Amino acid sequence: MSERVNVKKKQSAPVAEAKAQAALPALGPKGMLRWAWTQLTSMRTALFLLLLLAVAAVPGSLFPQRPANPAVVTQYIKDHPDYGKLLDSLQLYDVYSSAWFSAIYLLLFISLIGCVVPRAIAHYKAMRSQPPRTPQRLSRLPEYGTLVIPASAAVPASDAINGAAGLLRKRGYRVEVRDADGALPSLGAERGFMKEVGNLVFHTSLIGVLVSVAAGGLFGYSGQRILVEGDTFVNTLVGYDQFNPGTNFQSSQLQPYSLQLDKFNITFDRESRGKFGQPIDFAATVTTKENPDAPPKQEILKVNDPVSLGGTSIYLTGNGYAPVVTIRDGAGNVAMQGPVVAKLQGENYYSSVVIKVPDAQPDQLGFVGFFLPTAFVTDKNVSFSADPELFNPQLTLNSYYGDLGLNKGAPQNVFELDVKNLTPLNARNLAAGGITLAPGSTYTLPDGKGSISFDGVKRYIGVDIHHNPGQLYALIFALLAVAGLILSLYVNRRRVWVRTGTADDGRTMVEYGLLARGEDHRLAGEAAALRKLFATEWQLDDEAAPDAAAPENTAPSQQTPSRTGDNVAGSAEKAEGSVTTPAGPTGPEKDQ
Repeated sequence: MSERVNVKKKQSAPVAEAKAQAALPALGPKGMLRWAWTQLTSMRTALFLLLLLAVAAVPGSLFPQRPANPAVVTQYIKDHPDYGKLLDSLQLYDVYSSAWFSAIYLLLFISLIGCVVPRAIAHYKAMRSQPPRTPQRLSRLPEYGTLVIPASAAVPASDAINGAAGLLRKRGYRVEVRDADGALPSLGAERGFMKEVGNLVFHTSLIGVLVSVAAGGLFGYSGQRILVEGDTFVNTLVGYDQFNPGTNFQSSQLQPYSLQLDKFNITFDRESRGKFGQPIDFAATVTTKENPDAPPKQEILKVNDPVSLGGTSIYLTGNGYAPVVTIRDGAGNVAMQGPVVAKLQGENYYSSVVIKVPDAQPDQLGFVGFFLPTAFVTDKNVSFSADPELFNPQLTLNSYYGDLGLNKGAPQNVFELDVKNLTPLNARNLAAGGITLAPGSTYTLPDGKGSISFDGVKRYIGVDIHHNPGQLYALIFALLAVAGLILSLYVNRRRVWVRTGTADDGRTMVEYGLLARGEDHRLAGEAAALRKLFATEWQLDDEAAPDAAAPENTAPSQQTPSRTGDNVAGSAEKAEGSVTTPAGPTGPEKDQ
């Protein structure tokens, strides 16, 4: 033992010296680029980038986004001075247009293309190539079986192989018969190419979805508008209450259509006890015009049933009441007249109301309070709305005068009134008390500041307007991706080989084997189906009993189970009289 160890040490010394002196060749710029491209276009990298893209989108839900509402972002930075500007420098308020999100998006796009194109070329070549050659030992395949056609059937080996080829073609296999007139004719058959086609369709569709989403983000836009009954919306930039353009949006994309709200109806539940008074249906009757010269068209806008107009989809997203008021200033002039949108705050359409009157003279006026469709007062003098219908509408307000701050140019929320620089006129804690109005009533403000009249109530709706040029294509590619995924999951790539030969006593010996690419739990069922077809084609008894027409020493046709060792397969071949072949490869060629 010691001598052998010494010998190994003496032999290892030159090897170690050679290894120490060996130097790996430098990759060079081209080699590095080739290596980087290989890593980028691997499926593992594509999956990682897809996961990374989903993670990168999370900050867009955690932090306010500047394209959606710039004022909210500005206020957020003011409220969080310690880290607000840091988040802004990291582009976390513009996640979907940030440099790092775009980089991940483009890398994923390139990775998918790099994965799909080479696989498509390789699959095209595989579809045009012939099935692999017949393995030397079919008994080594996962599914293997033998059949014996008696001499009395007069089915030579060439006819048997042609019959098997016809049966396989009917089952959708691509078949190639080899050495049909030789002593040992065989065939190779293959099917299941749609599995890889499904994979390619799936990945190509993902690319299509990415392109469609990118097109929607670049050239699409969305906006919101509140419409009171009788109001008309014209599709121009100034017609929106809020507008969110795409990155490459141009104002010329806006189609000059119009939409007028004629009537808005709500159906409330008046039968069930648990949900009494709950809204169960919304329907807005609107009049639309594709362009100024087009004839008007009346349509119904409902929840989840948008109106398509001018390449946009108009969705019904909200509704409420709009009290109609007339406000006169201290000089008796009408400073404001029309509906005021009341913002929903609670059950039964309890709504807050803010009215700003910058045109009042000599002092600007402001009102804040709430609107009750069906007003009731508790024993503690607390008002509430008992029903969403207009059974007893009431407008309760506090009034202020002073500078509203609208002349400074700073944006303000229309649903909020800043009273810091205003002087109160009416309130519950003041001698004048609050303002309580019913439809048709008027209240005169203290100190000769004017008056306010409650003229009536209208309904309003909130609509979302979306234009996404890639939306339809994204849907089509998503459906194609699902179809491709189903194909790849339910179609299996299989190969079948059949070999026939003639024994010395005139019997025709048939052996066949099946191989699947990847996992295929239905391969055994396919083998059983093929065996049944072969037995029917050659009128064989597939049971265990011996064939009566065959000689006494003829073994019955039977299927040999899956093999893992040559000794078992060899025993089966001897017992069944299976076809013997010249020496050659010891197993099927590697599945490509």
